Amino acid sequence: MDVITNILSILGAVAMFLFGMSLMSSGLEKFAGDKLGKVLSAMTKHRYTGILTGIAVTMMLQSSSATTLIVVSLVTSGAMTLRQSISVVMGANIGTTATVWLISAIGFQIDISSFALPLMAVYVIPFFFKVSSKVKSISQTIFGFSLLFMGLSFLQTAAQELNLGAHVAGMLSHLDCDSYLTILLFVLVGAVVTAIVQSSAVTMAITLMLIDLKIPGFGFYQAAALAMGQNIGTTVTAVLGAAVGNRMAKRAAAAHMLFNVVGVVIILPVFYWACDAVDWFVVDVLHSDSNQMFKLSAFHTAFNIFNTLLLVWFVPQIEKVVSKIIPDTDDDEEFRLKYISTSLLSSTSEIVLSEVQNEIITFGERCQKMFGIVKSLMTIEKDKDFETEYARVIKYEGITDKMEVEIANFINKVSEAGRLSKESKRKIPKMLKLVSELESVGDACNNLGRTLNHKREESLEYTPEQVANINKMIGYIDKAIDNMMDMLRRSDDVPFNLDKTMEIEKDINSYRKMLKEYSIVDISENKYSYKLGVSYMDFINECEHLGDYIVNVVQASNYNSNDNA
Repeated sequence: MDVITNILSILGAVAMFLFGMSLMSSGLEKFAGDKLGKVLSAMTKHRYTGILTGIAVTMMLQSSSATTLIVVSLVTSGAMTLRQSISVVMGANIGTTATVWLISAIGFQIDISSFALPLMAVYVIPFFFKVSSKVKSISQTIFGFSLLFMGLSFLQTAAQELNLGAHVAGMLSHLDCDSYLTILLFVLVGAVVTAIVQSSAVTMAITLMLIDLKIPGFGFYQAAALAMGQNIGTTVTAVLGAAVGNRMAKRAAAAHMLFNVVGVVIILPVFYWACDAVDWFVVDVLHSDSNQMFKLSAFHTAFNIFNTLLLVWFVPQIEKVVSKIIPDTDDDEEFRLKYISTSLLSSTSEIVLSEVQNEIITFGERCQKMFGIVKSLMTIEKDKDFETEYARVIKYEGITDKMEVEIANFINKVSEAGRLSKESKRKIPKMLKLVSELESVGDACNNLGRTLNHKREESLEYTPEQVANINKMIGYIDKAIDNMMDMLRRSDDVPFNLDKTMEIEKDINSYRKMLKEYSIVDISENKYSYKLGVSYMDFINECEHLGDYIVNVVQASNYNSNDNA
């Protein structure tokens, strides 16, 4: 029973470590807000500044996975090119070594609980005092930092009570620890464990703990091999994050994996020489031969710096390789969210709101394309061609329905995660309103297509004058949709102006009213049949409804939850 309790204690300590890391990363991320993404996209114009930016952001977030997921989302949205993302990922690999240095320096050397528990007290401040969101974020960061090291302390205690060192030594006694095959096995184990827990920090913490236990058969070489393996395993987080993303997101994740795998492959042939070189530097130059954890931290840092300095010259080649692995495809008319996925929630729920906005813009663009297909139905003569295009209208209507549900569900999950700043929470109602109104735009476009299809089934033909009037109305709708897209793409620092929208809406309403009056006169004068007049006015009226929905979208783009507070 004691064994089971100790094993559960180890798992609980790992969970506490992971939760602390997540809280700390989230707190820092909320403190930075969406400015973090803007800084990343602005500071990566050159591959070297990209590397430095990746180092700085990862050291701040204490998570290379978080940095990589942010990079994937920026590449997806087009705010960062694939080439820029590769240099940032290289920097992230170096920046993540800061966590290892922190753990090796104080993680197992002092009684962490003596100061970690008192530090947690700062987290009660927001519960008793009204403070700004920035103060809340800082208190969360400190709490996460304390929890991380509490988990590390509990991990060490549980491992000692389980006598983990003896168990590991027993397993290693069946292996030739100096064999190259054993080194490869440790690389594989490091990769698998990191892929499972999705945190290289956890793998490195466990590795440092094993070194600290001074287990026979487990030394610097074996620990270094585990460290190399975690470099491969940590890429799984980015791969999962890009799984439901667009083509560019998949390429960014593939570039991350390719860089890390190639780095391990480069070092493996000279593995022992590389370890000996680090050992020489630590022992003979820094005179720190008694600190094995210090050696591992030095190797981890040197490994990532060496690979970055070597492969930074081959960024264009890496870009070409991943572009060939994941070629261009035309899947615009298949339902697929381009910018967001639930796998981003755990570490980038703050920044991901900007990706939700990009997804909403894509929603609007699809509605615009849908209206373009409707316009093409007016001029198609062959029945087969008409049926093909009308089927596209129906398909797009299904896509808009799914987009509304999926985006709204995702927004709710972001909100329920409880990891947003006060400013970001205010954006939630606006985004939910936008997706609802855009779905109505899609419905109106579908109704227009259905009206034209019904006209064709009834063998009706609009008169030249009716066609001219319809085309003029379509011109008004085109202006309205273009204005809607401008409003959706509008940045927060651009003033909101409803005048142009209302001017177009006034023109649409006035023109519809005029055409209705003319149509009644034309039917009474037998210029065309009542049945044709009904079809004609159904189309005009639906255009007017579409204009109303477009106005709703524009107004929703400036919706503020405080207005209804």
